Amino acid sequence: MKISTKGRYALRMLVDMVQNQAQGAVALKEIAARQNISKKYLEQIALVLSQAGILHGSRGHQGGYRLVGQPSDYTVCSILETMEGSLHPVACLDHAPNDCERCNGCETLFIWEGLDQVIREYLSAMTLQDVLDRIEANKKK
Repeated sequence: MKISTKGRYALRMLVDMVQNQAQGAVALKEIAARQNISKKYLEQIALVLSQAGILHGSRGHQGGYRLVGQPSDYTVCSILETMEGSLHPVACLDHAPNDCERCNGCETLFIWEGLDQVIREYLSAMTLQDVLDRIEANKKK
């Protein structure tokens, strides 16, 4: 499993947005400048996050994007799944129940199921707020 730039940039975008939304909606051009990410690419990411109900966008002079809920409402897992789709390490785990013709006799399936569980537990235990808290704690060091 490899997280694409869309997944990584979505997390960076959301962190930046929350850190800078005290005055209201945050413009993508501001995030793009701070994060050194193309505004066009951020527009694609914002569209997906808006359609998923994570972001709310507004147009006009004071337009921009803001998080719909609280940072503690969104796990890193849910954000990455929104951007990446499946986070499973192998394709045979993409469907439940497993419809792979070899799953009943697969001698290595337990490896992939275990890895999938570890990944999912780790990413699901961490919220956007946890990421923000970690960043703040590191600034104090």
